[in-house]
Amino acid sequence: MKKPPKDCVILITGASSGFGKACADYLSKRDYRVYGTSRKADFETTEHSASPGFKMIPMDVCDQGSVNQCIEFILQQEKNIDVVINNAGFGIVGAIEDCSIEEFKQQFETNFFGVIRICQSVLPQMRKQGFGHLITIGSIAGLMSVPFQGAYSASKFALEGLIESLRMEIKQFGIQAVLVEPGDFNTGFTDNRITAEKVLKNPVYSENFKHALAVMESGERNGPSPEKLVLLIERIIKNPQPKLRYTVGMFMQTFAVFVKRLIPASLFESLIMKTFNIK
Repeated sequence: MKKPPKDCVILITGASSGFGKACADYLSKRDYRVYGTSRKADFETTEHSASPGFKMIPMDVCDQGSVNQCIEFILQQEKNIDVVINNAGFGIVGAIEDCSIEEFKQQFETNFFGVIRICQSVLPQMRKQGFGHLITIGSIAGLMSVPFQGAYSASKFALEGLIESLRMEIKQFGIQAVLVEPGDFNTGFTDNRITAEKVLKNPVYSENFKHALAVMESGERNGPSPEKLVLLIERIIKNPQPKLRYTVGMFMQTFAVFVKRLIPASLFESLIMKTFNIK
């Protein structure tokens, strides 16, 4: 199995803020050749940028043409793509009853189908190279759901099954598929969260929703910096045989994932409801 080159080419989706930007900033300073993506970037700015850091290029993970153009651009510049960090994503919050089918589709288009588009687009090149790391940013919410994050959790649960299967399919080609499952970190995720349109129009869930949202936001805003996650990503990149899953975050959150496997489902549900002040 080939080892990653010391100056390997890394593609990071959703690199304009949050985890993506933190990873791009750090890795570019460690002599990796980093390309970050954002829907607002453009190729003209990229080609004429004097910035010594990572290169930002345009990509919309919901648009196959945009994905293809981005991958082709990197291959023209570098001839190979060694590592992909599937980070692009966002959260929709609201009761299942209040989230429209279109909002569910929007959630999955970015968080789930966006990952599929990227993987399918880079795999032919990685197979040709005989090496590659496909690192997907999942979530602890993909291991245990919480109230009023049903759409987001469903998209992250779906990634668990997708990457688990993908890993077995591509290992024969020397390519590694990895899931990183972060808990709450202090990033821009909170500010970018979208509330389902019907939430404010339906008072049925309003009290519990407000309680749960307050707990979510408090955990995120008071969470650790993404440095711990960034260091983990680099360790995965350097490891020719990384594990399938890496759960990272505050102790109580990672411990909860462990506890869920040991106690009755009804007891765990009660603990989650109590944590989020749900009656």
